[in-house]
Amino acid sequence: MNDIVFTCRDVKPMAEIFKVLSEPNRLRILCGLGLECQPVSTIMEDTGLSQTNVSFHLRIMREAGLVRPERRGAFIYYCLPDPKLLELLEQFRVWEETIKKTQEI
Repeated sequence: MNDIVFTCRDVKPMAEIFKVLSEPNRLRILCGLGLECQPVSTIMEDTGLSQTNVSFHLRIMREAGLVRPERRGAFIYYCLPDPKLLELLEQFRVWEETIKKTQEI
């Protein structure tokens, strides 16, 4: 049996993170960052979102601790605070595909 147990006090912070991640454009931005820090202009090109939209989502993710800004000269680059976040996103993607397949059977 799995030893992972969540108490009510543990759930609220996780729910807030899932709430932030529930917006598809934020997931696109996070996945697009990968392990490299990216300037807003590159994030805009990769996602097709406007500068205003990208900045809005980055602010929300920064406040949630999902991205961190890094100043490089006149530009601000955005990075994942921990590469484990990408691993978790990939695990969720694989899990979601598995669920889809089992529902098709």
